[in-house]
Amino acid sequence: MKKFFALLLALCMIFALAACGQGKTKAMSHDEFMAAAVDEPVVVETYVQDHQSWWDNQITVYAASKDGAYFIYNMACSEEDAAKLVPGQKILVTGTKGEWSGEVEIVDATFELVKGDSYIAEPVDATAAWGTDDMVNFQNQLVTFKGVTIEAYDESGAAFAYKDPEGKTDDLYFKATLNGQTYEFCVEFYLRGNDTDVYKAVEALQVGDVVDLTGYLYWYNGPNLHTTAVSK
Repeated sequence: MKKFFALLLALCMIFALAACGQGKTKAMSHDEFMAAAVDEPVVVETYVQDHQSWWDNQITVYAASKDGAYFIYNMACSEEDAAKLVPGQKILVTGTKGEWSGEVEIVDATFELVKGDSYIAEPVDATAAWGTDDMVNFQNQLVTFKGVTIEAYDESGAAFAYKDPEGKTDDLYFKATLNGQTYEFCVEFYLRGNDTDVYKAVEALQVGDVVDLTGYLYWYNGPNLHTTAVSK
């Protein structure tokens, strides 16, 4: 009888430890992530949508789930694993909630590949939120703004500007306006380089062009779309 109770106690301890282990990796909902304080540890299960270029065993990922989107900055990643981060791939991300100039992100992150379903988000039409306080609610999502007008970027009158005008190996900036509200957006070079359709499309813009813009709604002291498509 004593052996039976000892065995039963051991089994209970195993199940308890297993439950504790599961609790440590339980993923948050997007609402729970947003409610967490800056610098708190976070765990989210989400899906890769896109990523910037891999470098120095780090990669910056744009991710989304059905309940919200995430910007995962400089996540630890080998070059071999970077090749596995294809659109739709489910990942379990462990890191810290960060905030920089208004951008809510995950920093100091590691990840695990998760087998199972995949998910790719469709662009959300956020045009009605342009110039309103509601715009921040679309932060990090893949969004579309329709019917915006290209403005002169600076006093030169040009429709865009290079961060690196000589080598053209860095970001490309432009301004767009709607209903009297103008924002500065960019083509993030490490997301879409100078050989991509969107980079070339911005280089072809003229002041006064009316276009639709698609991209990930990054935040830098206000909306700063990381543009992935431009169409007239």
